[in-house]
Amino acid sequence: MNNNPSQENVETEGISSKNVKNESYRSVLMLAYQSLGVVYGDLSTSPLYVYKTTFSGKLSLHENDEEIYGVLSFIFWTFTLIALFKYVFIVMSADDNGEGGTFALYSLLCRHARLCILPNQEPADEKLSAYEMKESLETRPSAALKSFFQLHPSFRKGFLVFVLFGTSMAIGDGVLTPAISVLSAVSGVKHKITGLHENYVVLISCVVLVGLFSLQHCGTHKVAFMFAPIITTWLVSISVIGMYNIIKWNPRIYHALSPVYMLKFLHSTGVEGWISLGGVVLSITGVEAMFADLGHFSTLSIKIAFTFLVYPSLILAYLGEAAFLSKHHEDIQRSFYKAIPEAVFWPVFVVATFASVVGSQAVISATFSLVNQCCALNCFPHVKTMHTSNQICGQIYIPEVNWMLMCLCLAVTIGLRDTNMLGHAYGLAVTIVMFVSTCLMALVILIVWKQRLIGAIAFFMFFGSIELLYISASISKVHKGGWIPVVLSILFMCSMYTWYYGTMKKHEYDDENKVSMNRILSSGPSLGIVRVPGIGLIYTSLVSGVPAVFGHFVTTLPAFHQVLVFVCIKYVQVPHIDEEHRLLITRVGSKECNMFRCVVRYGYRDLLQENYDFENRLVFSLMQYVETEDQFWKPMTPCEYEPLEQSSYEYKAMNTAVDDREKSTHSEEAMLIMRAKESGVTYIFGHCSVKAKKSSSILKKLGIDIVYAFLNQNCREPEALLNVPHTSLLEVGMVYYV
Repeated sequence: MNNNPSQENVETEGISSKNVKNESYRSVLMLAYQSLGVVYGDLSTSPLYVYKTTFSGKLSLHENDEEIYGVLSFIFWTFTLIALFKYVFIVMSADDNGEGGTFALYSLLCRHARLCILPNQEPADEKLSAYEMKESLETRPSAALKSFFQLHPSFRKGFLVFVLFGTSMAIGDGVLTPAISVLSAVSGVKHKITGLHENYVVLISCVVLVGLFSLQHCGTHKVAFMFAPIITTWLVSISVIGMYNIIKWNPRIYHALSPVYMLKFLHSTGVEGWISLGGVVLSITGVEAMFADLGHFSTLSIKIAFTFLVYPSLILAYLGEAAFLSKHHEDIQRSFYKAIPEAVFWPVFVVATFASVVGSQAVISATFSLVNQCCALNCFPHVKTMHTSNQICGQIYIPEVNWMLMCLCLAVTIGLRDTNMLGHAYGLAVTIVMFVSTCLMALVILIVWKQRLIGAIAFFMFFGSIELLYISASISKVHKGGWIPVVLSILFMCSMYTWYYGTMKKHEYDDENKVSMNRILSSGPSLGIVRVPGIGLIYTSLVSGVPAVFGHFVTTLPAFHQVLVFVCIKYVQVPHIDEEHRLLITRVGSKECNMFRCVVRYGYRDLLQENYDFENRLVFSLMQYVETEDQFWKPMTPCEYEPLEQSSYEYKAMNTAVDDREKSTHSEEAMLIMRAKESGVTYIFGHCSVKAKKSSSILKKLGIDIVYAFLNQNCREPEALLNVPHTSLLEVGMVYYV
């Protein structure tokens, strides 16, 4: 392999940690530079509001050097331990084939501990290259934990709810981050234009926010090139200003890095100091988005950008601001802009405003990724997902989510107007998301990495105790704005779990009410069933058996197509699946029936058939299957549910002679498929309404008949997601009582 691959190849393969060794230095640095515009905007703009939020409330009565030194010490060690050691050195090593985020950790655990909640999982899925699990000696704690989850399905569902709660909080970040970042930056103009009314500041912030969300359709790749210079300029500016303030106001400020000042701070301030830690945690906002955006770039490029530019720049900025505050206690509520030298105020203000816009990009991109993963796990209604880059498949755009975030963000900005209240809300959301990641990571260390129990416990106790300290401080401010992420996350989580519950109940109904193909074929003469020219694609959620919707279709309209294919789209617990492994073809019934099953497999980061010539690929695969069925296909998984359905096959090239008579028979069937394709392809979907049984509980009726029905009516239909032509669409209506 070429040791200096082109940038295009690096971007295509760089999302996998296995390909890091193949990246050239130039390409790694280019990705590191681009990551500044997407990944680190949120983290880099934290100095705008950290000190201001921390010293709000009763702590403002303790504005002396010892308290300032204590807050700086907390910021330094929190930033170093959580952002640098936990995320950059440890968590980012737990990527799932190059993908990061809460669901990437959950996917790893699903594969290794059998926690999967997706239906239709088959042994054939485990043969995918992305599904490979490194063979290592099973430890006793790991085996015991796996056995516990397998014996207690209720804990698997509880674990899913826990993950969904953390994901809901991360989506809440997508609402709060743009609001607090932009409002904090725009508020700086009041320090120069003192007569400017607060309403104008809010209006300007809203205009900036609308512009930010309107740019999202351009895609992460273009946005990164537009935003990377801004963040680079911002980081250089605040680091230089930080060094200037250190030299001018307090060259001995570095003494505050001693952990002793944290203890002095808590001792002197008491409860007020503990509550103020909810502001300190804002210094690490964006670290979870840094991990979630891993699929947009490579692990190495993100680590290089953070270690050599982001980390030292922000530490210098916090040191410089503390040095200024040590001599200007009265300016603590406007310390960031007051610490800027007069000669460069307006240039820095402009850069800060642009940087705050960029700061929102990281969490917006992460929200798109999280929602896409939730859809793949049947935990979010179907939405339109668009690829915005031909090189990096992780870069996506979801219009519905984008505009929903914009509306919520504008509502929060107009409703609160105060960066301190936004900071209280933001701090709670951030700490809960980080704690969820710590819990998942501890399980990954134990189950996936097969490390000793003491290692997993040490990781959880060390980082979990820090995060719980900040959660306890943030909870105390629920009444001051912290209720916002709680309410949003509960709404998101209830909606997501209701969608998952309704989808699973619908699948269970399909599975329990499968019809017998033998019965349909035997009753064909009495029903007057005829075969019409063409190919019929019947979409179903089942990987085996005949769905009830087909029985309803045949008994209502006793005719079906000359070639019939049951198509099942399913997701596997891997990020991506190669095209060569996308389709699994199976024959249903005897050869005379001309009926097949096609299982279309996707990873949780794959997009459904975007720019995908599915018809031609399917016909080609069917012809290839029938022509090589006996000689060139190797049985993989026997079907246990349908007597007439043969084994699933995987194509294997073999040098075996084919009997001329069999070859002729197969060629005739292949020609039949081709002629059927020329007659037309019809897409048959079950338009099913799900209703709760009359004997169901009130809670179930509320969830199924109201919440699930509302989500189902307002989400995108499967045929719309698959770009099915209306002239080729046939819907079969049914009502499911679950």
